[in-house]
Amino acid sequence: MIWCRFQVGKTISYGIIENEVVTQVEGDPFEGHKLTTTKHPLSKVKLLVPFVAGTFYCVGINYRDHIVKMAQKRGVEPQFPPKPDIGYRANNALIAHEEKIVKPKDSGEAFQYEGELVAVFGKKARNVPKEKALDYILGWTIGNDVSERTWQRNDRTMWRAKNSDTFKPMGPWIVTGLDYRKMTTTIRLNDKEVDRFSTSNMIFDVETYISEITKYITIHPGDMMWMGTDGMPQNMKPGDKVEVEITGIGVLRNYVVAGE
Repeated sequence: MIWCRFQVGKTISYGIIENEVVTQVEGDPFEGHKLTTTKHPLSKVKLLVPFVAGTFYCVGINYRDHIVKMAQKRGVEPQFPPKPDIGYRANNALIAHEEKIVKPKDSGEAFQYEGELVAVFGKKARNVPKEKALDYILGWTIGNDVSERTWQRNDRTMWRAKNSDTFKPMGPWIVTGLDYRKMTTTIRLNDKEVDRFSTSNMIFDVETYISEITKYITIHPGDMMWMGTDGMPQNMKPGDKVEVEITGIGVLRNYVVAGE
């Protein structure tokens, strides 16, 4: 099933996509829904961020090749995480498929994409054993963890390096019933492929993160977890188009513009 959140005129609704048609629902994917008779061609609706998370969890440095290449670029030895740690991002940074990433006027050259798998939770989870962890996931979407590296290195926190407005494109929709272990992530910059990797090639897999986090924190329906990126991201500049494609989900496409 493909869930979307969309706008027609001034009306914002959740919908289910089938054969390029969006069927509007009453309710949402998390608390329950009922199909309506209202249908729209997918091409005629504005896709919004698929949902606005209650808690926005974000995994850092979770792909080995990404750690190695970024360390080489800085001229230091790679340091791999000894255990799964989780961070947080801000909902204010979320934008939808086809919307514009704004590069702040005072940001540096190292302004980069990070294509990521996003796990969307559909059930309340606490003290979840690893072997049951995937039962708590409603579905999957795509994220682009836009990062300003100079700010990331020099600020005491990542409040602006990762969380500035428009720095978190997500979408275009949520797809249920997929196996992330069979996915491939492909990233294109201005139609040129710049990264391709096995989505599941993580240091700590999705199940491990869910099990570890829920020892201490309750996950709720409508929370989400971004799972990190691989490879070595390249710089983006105003005028660029960036696309993140993940097998079975689709393509998240956004455009970089200059901030005023």
